[in-house]
Amino acid sequence: MKTMLPIARSDIHVHLTQEDMETLFGKGHKLSHVRELTVPGNFACAETVEVVGPKGSVKGAVVVAPNRKYTQVEVSFTNAAELGIDPPLRESGDIEGSPGCTLIGSEGRKLVLKKGLVAALRHIHMHTNDAKEFGVVNGQRVKIRVPGERGLVFENVIVRVADDLALEMHIDMDEGRAAGVVDFQLVELIK
Repeated sequence: MKTMLPIARSDIHVHLTQEDMETLFGKGHKLSHVRELTVPGNFACAETVEVVGPKGSVKGAVVVAPNRKYTQVEVSFTNAAELGIDPPLRESGDIEGSPGCTLIGSEGRKLVLKKGLVAALRHIHMHTNDAKEFGVVNGQRVKIRVPGERGLVFENVIVRVADDLALEMHIDMDEGRAAGVVDFQLVELIK
């Protein structure tokens, strides 16, 4: 059984619908590819937005493409404190009942969201073949041991399995700093 996999930190970012992307960047705008992400078909864009809450804002939230069927803002709890928003801890895409915020795009274009701001649960993306090699199933919760001087064990890590995913664990910047994580280092899955 395999036990080692790569980990990466995820900073504040947004996923946009086509309509919301055009509201922020202009009708007919095409997102500018900067770099591929490990989730096949996903990429970081040159476009960024300012996320505004009742107490403050965070500039430079990267837009992640391609466009989605829903608009979602993923933040750490440190980001949330800066914004003055108390986000729910959720799986990506689970935005019902979550708070909203205001997004500011290029040339000051604004978009007011009624929902969609969440703190993402730590999770592992796995291709179906990886899941077999690790002996896990979609939706299973596992532990991950991060080695090193600030090493720790993350509990309640959700495994996501699909044919269009590539192997990588995702945590937010707060979690990464706490464990001294270096992006793409190897960590150990514990069932």
